[in-house]
Amino acid sequence: MNSITKHPSNKSVTNASTSRALPAWWLVFTRELVDLWIGGKAFNLILIYSILLGVMVYVYSFNTELSLIPPKEAVYEMLKNAMAVSMFVGLIIGADSLSGERERATLESVLLTPTSRQQIVVGKFLAGASSWPLAFIIAIPFLYVLSQGDEVLGPAIFWGAVTGTVMVLAFTGLGMLISCWSSSNKVSYFVSLGVYVLLLVPAELPGKSAGAAGQFLQWINPMAGVNHFLSKHLVNYRTLAEFWTWLIPPAVSFIIILGLLFLYAGPRLRLEGGRPSKLWVRVSRALGLAVLVISLIASPGVSLAHTFDELQPQASDLQITIDMEYKQVKTGDKVEFNTTVTNASAQDSPPLIVAMNIINLDASGDVVDPEDWSPQRTQYLESLTSGDAAELHWIINTILEGDYMVYMVLIPAPGTATSTSQPVASPGIHLTVAPFTRLNPAGVLPYAIGIPGVILIAILIMYRIRRRSIDMGGP
Repeated sequence: MNSITKHPSNKSVTNASTSRALPAWWLVFTRELVDLWIGGKAFNLILIYSILLGVMVYVYSFNTELSLIPPKEAVYEMLKNAMAVSMFVGLIIGADSLSGERERATLESVLLTPTSRQQIVVGKFLAGASSWPLAFIIAIPFLYVLSQGDEVLGPAIFWGAVTGTVMVLAFTGLGMLISCWSSSNKVSYFVSLGVYVLLLVPAELPGKSAGAAGQFLQWINPMAGVNHFLSKHLVNYRTLAEFWTWLIPPAVSFIIILGLLFLYAGPRLRLEGGRPSKLWVRVSRALGLAVLVISLIASPGVSLAHTFDELQPQASDLQITIDMEYKQVKTGDKVEFNTTVTNASAQDSPPLIVAMNIINLDASGDVVDPEDWSPQRTQYLESLTSGDAAELHWIINTILEGDYMVYMVLIPAPGTATSTSQPVASPGIHLTVAPFTRLNPAGVLPYAIGIPGVILIAILIMYRIRRRSIDMGGP
């Protein structure tokens, strides 16, 4: 009888010691993982995510014009959309993590456990961000099929993992902050979606915003900053040293959001819905006022002007040559060439601008937009001394089939606002582009259907496990 009575007590002591050996945040983390994945919520979001990526890659292959987009641009678009959806998933999970438990009356039992609120928030945060590794792994096959053997795949995977991790963690933390301070789950969802749209729409706008205020607002938007960096680095062949500053706002947002979550909001986690303090109301008003003042003060057309009162060289003294006469390529190929600008005058030149032009020789063909064909259609030179020369490198991504003429225009900067200058044209490059569709629906369809199918099977398996656990008396 004694052995029987001692056995349960020994077992409880062992379980208690095991629980004490594990950190509290780990226990919360494992519980939240079970709720998210075995419960099915995370798998359902990942299924929708994989279907969206599959539809996108299939449209790229099925649509004739989209299938001719260069692999670098297709990979960038896929990576950008995969990260945007993953950030949305993390935000939604974070927005439900605290306010949802309040409404389900399950947060009280967690807060009454002998552990700090900070560790509870850490465990929930790690569980909320657990969807990103799987989402990125799912995106890699789609990136692979769109890259078509192009060298962009490696940098896309690397920078996608780095920037995606920073952004998804930041958005998950942002959702938890909003959830912590929201009075209800409905408010948490509404505010989270509003913040997401507020950041997403400016980041998706084509082109550059006019004026210093527009450029600044694009720069401080972490989503726009990441998109701009990835576009320049992956598609336009620009180096990290040129555009690393666009990664500052995402990194700062990541630090600020997680700092607020773990150091301020976490220790003050309450059973009732949180309310913003007077300090945060004042800070938000000050930030809004600052943005308004910047928008009013900044002029949309402000640019730095160079004034040269000195006598400028004549156009005949400035020469531009090109190292290619003709090229026969296929759609999606890359054409590289160099131009040389020479100052043959006896005096220094003003600053010089070299612009690329691409003309369709077929009168019935589509008009060419050089911005789509070249990552850098305009380059600038400082003043060239007498007899000096400068070489510029150019890249063209052939988008559409046809017969084209490529030429460069050398423009001396005018000396004053009331003067002008004489442009100089280079010899042309006769570019013949033959059609070549690399993507095909038959090769893409296994990825577009297979990956969501595998996830759907995993959901069914998790559903069976959950039902069996419930039938056996489990949670």
